[in-house]
Amino acid sequence: MKTMRLLVAAPILLFGNAFGQRMVNDVLNYVDPMIGTRRMGHVYPGASAPFGMVQLSPDTDTIPYAVDGKYNGKVYETCSGYQYDDSTIVGFSHTHFSGTGHSDLGDILLMPTAGPLQLNPGTAAAPQSGFRSVFYHANEIAQPGSYYVHLEDHNILAELTATARVGLHRYHFPGRDTVHVILDLVHGIYNHTDKNVWTFVRVENDTLVTGYRQTTGWGRTRTVYFAIAFSEPITHYGQQQDARPTEYRGFWRKFDQTKDFPEMAGKQLRAWFDFDMRDNGKPLLVKVALSSVSTEGALKNMQAEVPHWDFDGVVRETQDAWRQELSRIRVESKRPAVLTNFYTAMYHACLSPTVYMDVDGQYRGLDQNIHTAHGFTNYTTFSLWDTYRALHPLFNIIQRERSSDCVNSMLAHYDQSAHHMLPIWSHHANENWCMIGYHAVSVIADAHVKGITGFDPQHALDACVATAKHRSFEGLGDYIDLGYVPEDKSGASVSKTLEYAYDDRCIQRLAHRIGNKAVELEFIARSESFTQVFDGTTRFMRPRLTDRSFMKEFDPLDTHQKGFIEGNAWNYSLYVPHEPEELADLMGGKKRFGEHLDSLFTMRLDDKYFEKTEDITRDGIMGNYVHGNEPSHHVAFLYNYTDRPWMTGMRTRDVMDLMYRPAPDGLSGNDDCGQMSAWYIFNAMGFYPMEPGSDKYEIGSPILERAEIPLENGKTFTVVAKKQGPKNVYVRSVKLNGETLYRRTITHAEIMAGGVLEFELSAKPPKH
Repeated sequence: MKTMRLLVAAPILLFGNAFGQRMVNDVLNYVDPMIGTRRMGHVYPGASAPFGMVQLSPDTDTIPYAVDGKYNGKVYETCSGYQYDDSTIVGFSHTHFSGTGHSDLGDILLMPTAGPLQLNPGTAAAPQSGFRSVFYHANEIAQPGSYYVHLEDHNILAELTATARVGLHRYHFPGRDTVHVILDLVHGIYNHTDKNVWTFVRVENDTLVTGYRQTTGWGRTRTVYFAIAFSEPITHYGQQQDARPTEYRGFWRKFDQTKDFPEMAGKQLRAWFDFDMRDNGKPLLVKVALSSVSTEGALKNMQAEVPHWDFDGVVRETQDAWRQELSRIRVESKRPAVLTNFYTAMYHACLSPTVYMDVDGQYRGLDQNIHTAHGFTNYTTFSLWDTYRALHPLFNIIQRERSSDCVNSMLAHYDQSAHHMLPIWSHHANENWCMIGYHAVSVIADAHVKGITGFDPQHALDACVATAKHRSFEGLGDYIDLGYVPEDKSGASVSKTLEYAYDDRCIQRLAHRIGNKAVELEFIARSESFTQVFDGTTRFMRPRLTDRSFMKEFDPLDTHQKGFIEGNAWNYSLYVPHEPEELADLMGGKKRFGEHLDSLFTMRLDDKYFEKTEDITRDGIMGNYVHGNEPSHHVAFLYNYTDRPWMTGMRTRDVMDLMYRPAPDGLSGNDDCGQMSAWYIFNAMGFYPMEPGSDKYEIGSPILERAEIPLENGKTFTVVAKKQGPKNVYVRSVKLNGETLYRRTITHAEIMAGGVLEFELSAKPPKH
């Protein structure tokens, strides 16, 4: 069999030093969708529009969630559906998460095949036993908005692109007569025995198929409707029926449903469609539109977004949309790796949240009823424990209308919630309750303080207060009564106490801006609760019990111990982003606080302290600083509150150089729906929102020569770094619009006013 060879788009483009004198022209050339984490399988190198509901990608295995009733840790490697080290592709599904620590989705998988019909996926060890195919990275191209791969076992070139709600496939079958397209509705990511509740397929005519899939999993009540259109007529079709016995068989058994029967239904359903491609020399194109509302909604989406068969035209339009998003920040660097890291981070930051409504504004709500979004775009995929830190603050600078839409989507979630709570981690009309805190209040407060309009501030405050007073949620009742979460009543008690305290400061700030004095006073008091879990004898945050005693068993290095989640006491004890001066005082003053931070970054953390924590690996750790997980993302900026503030720049530059590389294992942890990438975007420009909900950004040390942000108000904010170089990590001076800045923060208003933030860098720390 002759193999078609593809040339992989180079992830890094090399330029001479003169490149630093001009801006990037085509930002798409600097995006490498393969940058990710090999072990954690965070990337899906497929085709999607920015923030698209359809995120079309190859899936590389069928690893089950559990084996013999026990969690299968290997499934974590394919939480995005795609694992770079895998050698086979089982098909192309239309929904994926970007870099989450848990997973779901992988809906509506299609796989083109040739030769004898096979209706099982086979195994990675024996791909010829099923419809999966071997593939090679040398025959694979991933770019924003398009994906190409050669399926070796079937000699098929598969091409993918997408609009917001429609995936478009193009399959080339050289020298083939009869070919098949498998529609696998059994497949999913994090599949378990009872994940599929029901699936349904209806053959409308010889080119159109509709249906739906209902699943239970991370989202326990999830329905995806679809419409599939083929560019060539179906010659024959059929299904592989579920072999599992059922008590009730009904009267459908009078029909032969295995072939050319236009209705298919079951819990475990795989369908096949045959096409006669003999002598026509044409590719087969397939359009797949999704909806949460109905198959009619899916058809409306298809007709509105892809009413034609112009594959190359969709690629151009989608890539133009990506150029627009990626160009919201224009940067210069003499280091090609920095450019690749930066624009790949921009790409990752525009994958989610995802659009979750049809073109007519209808969507399925948290109450499982159909709603219409009036005056806003409804979004889902809110990984808020991660993204409140930097992704949503980034939107408040470069995606302000989208930020307003996100707040309105969260308020709609609150209005539909049986618990009368804002989202914790929501996706596809479900609350999955993953992780801790109620960080939607941070997103809302940050949007309001930064001038985002289009939502009702009073309604937002009411929603924030109701969420923060939901006594049955994660120890909140005890937190309200005692001032902390007791470990004997609710696990991860210290982490919860600290995160609640920060969230409460956000509510206080929102109440202050609205003018609600009673709420402001109540929540300013609650925001001081971090002091309740500080142990002055050890100078660490420490679990307390209901009787107010500190828990005796305590090792500040251990990630597995009680009191904390996805972090140890060393890292979590620094989680007081809203009161850094008071934290420094608790730690013994500026000098001792600086020494404490130095120890964090330079000590050696033994593997035994995190070996059972999936989200923390050696490649994400510097000393005992864990960049691969979010609770530490603000820590380097605490140096600004010590006697050695210049160390902020050194530490952030070290993190950027060591934890972000243009390679398939180039991220030090899950991207977590854009948070890891948003951290890089801010820090590459030299400032960071350590305390979302306030109007301040901490000053760091830029890694770029220049960055320009064309603001939506028509002004431009520019960052310039003089004497930029790999060794020049210390900030000698900072000027804002020509005036020396004697503080280590800038404000949001100063950014939105436009102007120039100018850094002078040095290889040596400044003398003070």
